[in-house]
Amino acid sequence: MMTKEQYIESLRKLNLKVYFMGELIENPVDHPMIRPSMNSVAMTYELAEKDEYKDLMTATSNLTGKSVNRFCHLHQSAEDLVNKVKMQRLLGQKTAACFQRCVGMDAFNAIFSTTYEMDKQLGTEYHKRFTDYMKFVQDNDLTVDGAMTDPKGDRSLSPSKQEDPDLYLHITKVREDGIVVRGAKAHQTGAVNSHEHLIMPTVALKEDDKDYAVSFAVPSDAEGVIMIYGRQSCDTRKLEKDADMDLGNAQFGGHEALVIFEDVFVPNERVFMCKEYEFAGMMVERFAGYHRQSYGGCKVGVGDVLIGAAALAADYNGVPKANHIKDKLIEMMHLNETLYACGIACSAEGEKMPAGNYQINLLLANVCKQNITRFPYEIARLAEDIAGGIMVTMPSEQDLHSKDVGHYVRKYLKGAKNVATENRMRVLRLIENITLGTAAVGYRTESMHGAGSPQAQRIMIARQGDLESKKKMAKEIARVDESQNQ
Repeated sequence: MMTKEQYIESLRKLNLKVYFMGELIENPVDHPMIRPSMNSVAMTYELAEKDEYKDLMTATSNLTGKSVNRFCHLHQSAEDLVNKVKMQRLLGQKTAACFQRCVGMDAFNAIFSTTYEMDKQLGTEYHKRFTDYMKFVQDNDLTVDGAMTDPKGDRSLSPSKQEDPDLYLHITKVREDGIVVRGAKAHQTGAVNSHEHLIMPTVALKEDDKDYAVSFAVPSDAEGVIMIYGRQSCDTRKLEKDADMDLGNAQFGGHEALVIFEDVFVPNERVFMCKEYEFAGMMVERFAGYHRQSYGGCKVGVGDVLIGAAALAADYNGVPKANHIKDKLIEMMHLNETLYACGIACSAEGEKMPAGNYQINLLLANVCKQNITRFPYEIARLAEDIAGGIMVTMPSEQDLHSKDVGHYVRKYLKGAKNVATENRMRVLRLIENITLGTAAVGYRTESMHGAGSPQAQRIMIARQGDLESKKKMAKEIARVDESQNQ
């Protein structure tokens, strides 16, 4: 496994093509806008080196028998699934941000089981290819960007009916030695901090859309791969001189990117689906299930930090004993632990797949994510309520340190006695960061749209909820005699 330092140096060796605000970034690793998000990924390597976290952060590979980072692991038991959620909560607590390796881990497990069933039915060799790829990933402890979401264009039209065929990533040419693809993947978490991109279809497909049924892996610096870094609220604060307090979280962050595939060649050994459209829906559904489980860990960990910050804000405002403050903090904890309970439940109910790895309970995973689309918004609202309006109106850290007006800031933003004004401001900025600023991409807004929109989960809940069996139970208890029906 790599150390934190080895991970950082490995990124320096990549020849990435990354654009931000219209300009090519020469050195993404040390760019002030990107570095905090890279620090979050680095934490997944750092904790794996610590003895107290090894049970959560590492696992024994079923492919090689070696110890691997859990983010590169194929789940071998329900306990593995539970430990995944616990690991994600831990990392959320350590970074208060998105640590970006979850999407790749979830893609590994979805593609592993899907390719196994593809080969069994079709006689293809995708599973062997993917198993070899997984050994490569594990042996090198790579960070892999799992990429599913296409731009989609006109949502009322299927991929093949779009005016511009590139609005869904697709195969443009099948060669004897591989395939050529064109298109893009949007909202790609941690793309710039990843060694590889692992691609999946984004929707279930029909025969007319078979060119869009494609799964493959390419290095992040492959010819034709271009990344356009996504904007975040308050992001340019990171570019300010000596930026610190106003960032809220100066150490860690997350990022998303639009990843372009401009006629990218993929050799056969890295192709895991090539026009087998009938299996696209299976891969999408399984990945979505794993990733919806993930939110029961990562968002809960960030929620822990936000609850702690809200409690500190109450202390620093001088109102920790107010009954309504206590009640709001209790509600925040109740909602956060409910999310965690869903993540643990869908994991504990996991089952072994024909390929040998374990899959979560899909119904409970979708229930988990449906709650994630709601509860973090209420947790954030309560944190903002406790913090007070000063969270978004207070002067800058430059004003705090100004020779001319700094004494006014320290005097008039003073809260509880024996609490430094700067410490009060730091906690308020942290709340602002998680609820409204750059961390919102990894907490508030991502809770709504990450791993699929709320309606996507409701569709799956309707499909997996088995309403007919519930009707049958009711009929038996009520002793309904359907022969009497007209």
